Amino acid sequence: MKNRLLIQLLSVVCCFNGLSQAKVQKPNIVVVLADDIGLGDISGYRKAHSKKIIVETPQMDQLMKAGMSFTDAHSPTALCAPSRYSIMTGNNTYHSYAPWGVWGSYQESPIKKTDLTLGKLMKQADYHTAFFGKWHMGGDWYRKGSTTEIYRGPRWKTQTDIDINQIVGAGPQQNGFDYSLMFPAGIQDVPYAIYENEKWMPLNDNSKIGLITQEKMNALKVKLDKDEGLGDTEWNPFKIGPLLATKAVDYINNVDKEKPFFMYYCTQAVHKPHTPSDSLNGKKVRGTNANYHLDMIAEMDVQMNMLITALKKNKLYENTVFIFTSDNGGLTFKETMATGHRPSDIYRGAKNQIYEGGHRVPFIVVWPEKIKPNTISKTLVSGTDILATLADITNKKIPDNQAMDSSSLLPVLLKQEVDTRKVLMIQGGTGKEVAYRDQAWKLIIKYDKDEIKPIALFNLDQSPSEKEEDNLIDRPKHKERIDQMFTNYKKIRDTKTPSRDL
Repeated sequence: MKNRLLIQLLSVVCCFNGLSQAKVQKPNIVVVLADDIGLGDISGYRKAHSKKIIVETPQMDQLMKAGMSFTDAHSPTALCAPSRYSIMTGNNTYHSYAPWGVWGSYQESPIKKTDLTLGKLMKQADYHTAFFGKWHMGGDWYRKGSTTEIYRGPRWKTQTDIDINQIVGAGPQQNGFDYSLMFPAGIQDVPYAIYENEKWMPLNDNSKIGLITQEKMNALKVKLDKDEGLGDTEWNPFKIGPLLATKAVDYINNVDKEKPFFMYYCTQAVHKPHTPSDSLNGKKVRGTNANYHLDMIAEMDVQMNMLITALKKNKLYENTVFIFTSDNGGLTFKETMATGHRPSDIYRGAKNQIYEGGHRVPFIVVWPEKIKPNTISKTLVSGTDILATLADITNKKIPDNQAMDSSSLLPVLLKQEVDTRKVLMIQGGTGKEVAYRDQAWKLIIKYDKDEIKPIALFNLDQSPSEKEEDNLIDRPKHKERIDQMFTNYKKIRDTKTPSRDL
């Protein structure tokens, strides 16, 4: 009798211990980086300023209701490639060898071997790590016929002297990811091929390595966004979204539930060429909106639904931190604007511009039972902050010389503090303009040959749309503020001072 009671007591204790261990288990983490999605492309954000919603994003709206959405969040730059470097490393782009970006697939990666990356950080935290989608941070391939010489070539001409069968360096697996399904430059540039664990993954049985030309794409009614070049002869960008999402769902379905996982999912949506799938996950996509650009926004929302559904189906959702943001602002094409849709919402500018529309992006974090649902934060946030936030969540210390522009958002997410940063440095695009944010004040600075000078000052609390008549750059009473902000900016950038603690 006593033995039976002892066994029952031990069973109860073990049960409680199991529950206790489950409670302290590290959360799974999914980070999603959309491609060219602006604040106004998410209907939940757009509804704050307009009743005219052209494209509904029901899954994204649900995520906003389930967690915390930020209204003053920014991509590190207004262009995708340099933003991806900054998000991956927590460093502003000027810390790399190419301060302005953008690097092609056959150019040296901006990520140094000594850099801490999202993948390396999460490996150190004992996570299984997986990368899905667009890489766009250079890479190493051998020159054809060689097993030692790394091919290097510019972005602006067709190149064929490369062995693209395998990435031999500077890819996801060299940067801390256990598994990868990678598109070297998304769907917009060479090589037009998919790589699984850094080896070419043929799209079907007829696949060969060949030249992808505009003439070949004409049969699919696709206009190449960049140069012709090498790729999989069965390349069809209409099929890339479904392939990416399905592979990610398969990964979630097969994760080891005894070990936390980190997924970095870089969707191809909504970069050109706009090639929406006919249908995805049983839902019609192509032709459901006024143009293919808007169809791609709808496809992105379906992809998010597939990820969330897979997490819930596998009983992983409740213990998963889900972060969604974008690499830069949206695309304000004439055909899209004619529909009444506003990718930049109320903000001036778009992708590649230093105005708010170029870099103010959606930023949503869901963590069931940790983050209060339906919370809106006005905290100043950058995509660079993701790395420090993940380090904070997983109790990993970042070395002083790493992630120099990354501030943890965990205190904000858990409502322990109102905000974490007052200062933010943002880079524009090909126009070589930058912005220095000091709370509500935004100073825009122009680089022109050997000259650097302030060209605009806005108070975003008073003029969120940055109307030209609200430009205070020539107002004498603001000269002292302009001089001080300009001095601070130059000091930080010229000395490469970490901005994370400013």
